Amino acid sequence: MFGLIGHLTSLEHAQSVALELGYPEYADQGLDFWCSAPPQIVDNITVTSITGQKIEGRYVESCFLPEMLATRRIKAATRKILNAMAHAQKHGIDITALGGFSSIIFENFNLEQLRQVRNTTLEFTRFTTGNTHTAYIICQQVEQASKQVGINLSEATVAVCGATGDIGSAVCRWLDAKTDVKELLLIARNQERLEHLQAELGRGKIMGLEQALPEADIIVWVASMPKGVEIDPATLKQPCLLIDGGYPKNMATKIQQSGVYVLNGGIVEHSLDIDWKIMKIVNMEIPGRQLFACFAESMLLEFEKLHTNFSWGRNQITVEKMSRIGQLSLKHGFRPLLVS
Repeated sequence: MFGLIGHLTSLEHAQSVALELGYPEYADQGLDFWCSAPPQIVDNITVTSITGQKIEGRYVESCFLPEMLATRRIKAATRKILNAMAHAQKHGIDITALGGFSSIIFENFNLEQLRQVRNTTLEFTRFTTGNTHTAYIICQQVEQASKQVGINLSEATVAVCGATGDIGSAVCRWLDAKTDVKELLLIARNQERLEHLQAELGRGKIMGLEQALPEADIIVWVASMPKGVEIDPATLKQPCLLIDGGYPKNMATKIQQSGVYVLNGGIVEHSLDIDWKIMKIVNMEIPGRQLFACFAESMLLEFEKLHTNFSWGRNQITVEKMSRIGQLSLKHGFRPLLVS
């Protein structure tokens, strides 16, 4: 059995979803209540591969909300993720993906050191961040969507915002090794990590955000948007492909400019309908078939009975592992979301 650990995008969103899911006692509660609310299994899932194989899964709502980080309720946020992992493990789930902020919180706050959650000792081989599949899908979106909008990769400049993160660095490795992209622009906050990545790749220009974006034919955004920073679409090239790999996805509503194509990054479509309700709740456009690639990674591992932490640790994603999960993705009927 596979599992998905997720969370909602805001307190307001959580309150409305609680009512829809049949938890009216949660619907009118404030942030303090959500800080103490326990994880819940709120969806049972059946997925059918194009091979005919069927698997069962569970969606675990962690009750984490982004406002917990914004209001410095760090202990509450970390407790949410650990409790959700323990909840999944206690329910016998073999491989669970950490979705949204879950994997970021786990890595940034070194939660691997906190293996004991009350009477449960976490077995980390039961969990995956899903980042390898996410990185692979984003790279496929770069390669395939660029053709859709008339951008030739061999003549293109690709800016990766968040280049030193787990997904960003993997995207850079793939684009360097597997494509003929003309130029890579590396954007991140940590100069030392940028220089290390540049040395690893043997290429790439380290640039600031304001300088890089007007030069880019393709922008891969896999970083959090700094406070007070906005992208002026008038400064972007035309055509420009902007792949929004963040969560929640909101660039399509903020950037509306002729010739600028905003694509929700790290989203896959399945060839067959999935029996679940959770993607409707997170406002996926085609909720029966579209989902986050990180979630799909746990499904792929369950299809193949690879019950192991396929994606784990910062900057451990290799091109070889991306190729492997990509082959499994195609085998079982997943494809990247492209420009409609």
